[in-house]
Amino acid sequence: MTRRSVRTTKRRIRDDGWRLPDALWAEMEPLLPPRPKHPLGCHNPRVPDRAAMDAIFCVLRTGCQWNALRETKLCSSSSAHRRFQEWTKAGVFEAFWRKGLLAYDGLRGIDWSWLALDGAMGKAPLGGGKTGPNPTDRGKRGVKRSVLTDGRGVPLGAVVEGANRNDHKLMRQTLQAIPVKRPKPTRRQPQHLCLHKGFDYDEPRALAAEFGFTLHLRTRGEEVRARRHARAKARRWVVERTHSWLNRFRSILIRWTRKPANDLALLHLACGIITWRHALPG
Repeated sequence: MTRRSVRTTKRRIRDDGWRLPDALWAEMEPLLPPRPKHPLGCHNPRVPDRAAMDAIFCVLRTGCQWNALRETKLCSSSSAHRRFQEWTKAGVFEAFWRKGLLAYDGLRGIDWSWLALDGAMGKAPLGGGKTGPNPTDRGKRGVKRSVLTDGRGVPLGAVVEGANRNDHKLMRQTLQAIPVKRPKPTRRQPQHLCLHKGFDYDEPRALAAEFGFTLHLRTRGEEVRARRHARAKARRWVVERTHSWLNRFRSILIRWTRKPANDLALLHLACGIITWRHALPG
């Protein structure tokens, strides 16, 4: 092989679980903003967007610190973090999630008939905005994410707050965080919303009526005394499975960033990846 052919050979990126798969990169690349102009009209060679995205995905997947990227040889930590801030400000990750929901709706159809909403708490050792004492972790700093899913567990809405915030206090924010247009429920096509006993307050019931949902919420006493019917189909478990999917992204399980905007951007990216796994054929 000649020297010229070596220079023109492109590096093949394998979908090894630590880099963003090629199919997902093809969907994200058109959403990236144009390269900003240097104020002096000159600049060092810019790190390829694909390399920066692989580094960001590695941080999301492994939960490593940004400075640890230097050992991966994917991208310098400063370039990756700078690009992450740039794309977060441009709303790239939320747009990636929204695009995935539209593709999923076109391929399989969003299951609006049975929705489920629930919160999950994670650790936040460095604290920062939108964190609070975790009542299940001896009052240590923690974060709570509230997620709304469709009938198959695809995330439709997601917000973050402090771990000491009650689940039902995040219900309105979560319902308003849906990035796609929600169809209006009708008598023939109602939209059922499944909640657990922690939402047994007047506010969630009023919100369900305001948004037009058919609420499925047992009181604390009813849930304790209830016996599962042999023919009844469980509906709320899908959101718990979605939280399990999100916990596999270590940066979501343990929050190391102090900025809530960065934490929400990583959550949007994780939701987008989960959504695209349901949207892409095969």
